[in-house]
Amino acid sequence: MQERDHAVLIQKKFGANVRRARVARRLTQEKLSELADLNIRTLQRIEAGEFAVLLNTAVRLAEAMKCPWTELAPDMKHR
Repeated sequence: MQERDHAVLIQKKFGANVRRARVARRLTQEKLSELADLNIRTLQRIEAGEFAVLLNTAVRLAEAMKCPWTELAPDMKHR
């Protein structure tokens, strides 16, 4: 797998994990974006895997959902 393809895969997995955690906590995108102090469009792009997330954004999302940021991190065992 090429480096760029791998990066996109990580983004998509991270976004899916954010969505899964948000839905499990019964939060709307609007509410989570408010709690994490993110623009709602940014959150939508993160969940769609269209946005490369910085670590501080991952931590803000995790804190807003009261979960460890590692819950949002993609499983990197298979490269």
